[in-house]
Amino acid sequence: MIESTLSQILLLLGVTVFIILTFQRLQIPASLGYLLVGVILGANTAGPVVNPDMVKVIAEFGIVFLLFTIGLSFSMAQIYASRHTILGLGTAQVVLTTVVIALLLYWIGLTPMVAFVVAAVFAQSSTTIILKQLIEQGEEQTRHGRLGVTISVFQDITAVPFVVVIPVLAMASSQALVSDLSMALFKAILAFLIVFVLGRYLLKPLFHLVAARRSAELFTLTVLFVSLIAAWTTMSFGLSMAFGAFLAGMMLAETEFRHQVESSIRPFRDVLLGLFFISIGMLVNPATLPDIWLQALLGALALLFIKFLLVALIVRVSGLDLHTALRTGLLLAVGGEFGFALLAIGLEVNILEQEIAQIALTAVLFSMILAPILIRWNNPIASLLSGKNDRIPTVDTAVTAPELPQTPGLTIICGYGRIGQIVGHMLEKEQIAYIALDMDAGRVKEARLAGEPVFYGDASEPSVLDAVDVAKAKLLMICHDDLPAALKTLRYARTLSKDLPILIRTRDDKPLNPLREAGATEVIPETFEAGLMLGSHALMALKMPLIKVAKTLELHRTERYQMMRELFRSTVEINECRNLPAYLHSVVLTEGSSAIGKTLAELPLADKNIQLNALVRNGERTLEPAADTRLEMGDVLVLFGLENDIRHMESALTNCALC
Repeated sequence: MIESTLSQILLLLGVTVFIILTFQRLQIPASLGYLLVGVILGANTAGPVVNPDMVKVIAEFGIVFLLFTIGLSFSMAQIYASRHTILGLGTAQVVLTTVVIALLLYWIGLTPMVAFVVAAVFAQSSTTIILKQLIEQGEEQTRHGRLGVTISVFQDITAVPFVVVIPVLAMASSQALVSDLSMALFKAILAFLIVFVLGRYLLKPLFHLVAARRSAELFTLTVLFVSLIAAWTTMSFGLSMAFGAFLAGMMLAETEFRHQVESSIRPFRDVLLGLFFISIGMLVNPATLPDIWLQALLGALALLFIKFLLVALIVRVSGLDLHTALRTGLLLAVGGEFGFALLAIGLEVNILEQEIAQIALTAVLFSMILAPILIRWNNPIASLLSGKNDRIPTVDTAVTAPELPQTPGLTIICGYGRIGQIVGHMLEKEQIAYIALDMDAGRVKEARLAGEPVFYGDASEPSVLDAVDVAKAKLLMICHDDLPAALKTLRYARTLSKDLPILIRTRDDKPLNPLREAGATEVIPETFEAGLMLGSHALMALKMPLIKVAKTLELHRTERYQMMRELFRSTVEINECRNLPAYLHSVVLTEGSSAIGKTLAELPLADKNIQLNALVRNGERTLEPAADTRLEMGDVLVLFGLENDIRHMESALTNCALC
């Protein structure tokens, strides 16, 4: 038995590696390659056959992890903030497409439930194909490009109700349909409340506890446990496992761990999702193609045409010009991978017959094959239809995508210790946007409490760097002193971008050559800078004029750093500055805190040698709050000072000792 199972696994992996490698070399979407593997190894074609039951059991978790990662992309706050714009457009597209296609299918003779499921399958669009083709064409930042990608991503959220409703339709009789759907809605709300409450009060403390152990293995196990326990919760209510995973992802999206969670789950998601597509491919019966190809082709053309018209109409009604609306419609006309998931659910609960499923599956595949052509020529086609020529893509300024885990165009700081914090605070003073990654859960918690954009994540992991979109960053700074991790980060970032400026901090000059050979733009040794500072203070103690000291520093740095030789063009004037306080701490004003109701001017900060760095209220960070600002419960005071002074001050502000 073991030998047979191992042989099937080896066969499956071998064929998959060969097909995906070939498809990637031909720049064909990998999802189509997985489908082809399923066709080749399925029972409907000649040659070796892999047990479909074995693949199906494992592949089901691919959808669970897919919905989990989609949930990570959308926190409750982001969904609420986008409810009137992108979310409204995405929902309208899915609802209208489903209704129109369902009515059309019902008119040609399908039952209402079958028509509804097939219409739901057709309503989805492939984010993978759309984004990949737009990037190749350089249109990902155009108005139609950003709008198309964002709506396709939001379709994944609006598709979640289908995951809940389709199984209910299979079990409900026509007389009890309303009551069963009402019960399903009640269960979905109850499951949401359970996951929301547990997620809000248990998930964050749990991940802080796990992250404090600094064990990647334990962190990954925790991510798997949380996603699967959420899936089990909704399954126990008679709902889809994927729905629970989606809810858990949404709860974690509001925490500082979302990037590392996505990094940990991604390998499992990608492999299992590949198996899911293989299981879908096993459903394809090439022998039926001569009988159904015409229906499938007509279905694909109807899918493309109806979605194109509806999306263009919705976007046009929203206020955008006709040309942009037509281009957006051409992007979203394609069928999507998530439709395969809905198709699998429909087959599993016996709503769809094999023949109908074959036609729907083949129609979606045809649309995905035609999609790159429509996307590639979206401008000429839209110009022909609208009579407007728009050869130069214009950057979108009217439509903004919701905040996702990716943060393109920022400065990325790897390591948020003392040096990383100094750099971050300097950038903040100059109003330069940045994001920081650190593996110290306690430090991340303190920084986020202070309203700083710091996330828990291992910056040496390629998937974490992908999550923060390092390829599109303006600057990458490696501020920790872990040389192997720094080299790993540097090499991966350099493979993504040859022009990205990368600054690395080291303790001394020993790793200078390896880091430069790996692609570092500049390496800054602490010993060299400490020597310069000691030397400058020595010169000032010897009464040397300040301007001469500045010139000396400039000379030594110019000789040492290539970037200085490129930037310095004149003398530098420097001012003396006070030493920075030795300690940074965030104080939360909880119920009963004595500071509540007082103004900032009434606090004895200056008397205790404490400096107020920032005030955080409702997530909004203010660097220089007015002295007459009256403190409220939930406010966070970010204090600078010596440790003992801060301990005494926190005790005075909150009536408790600093733990």
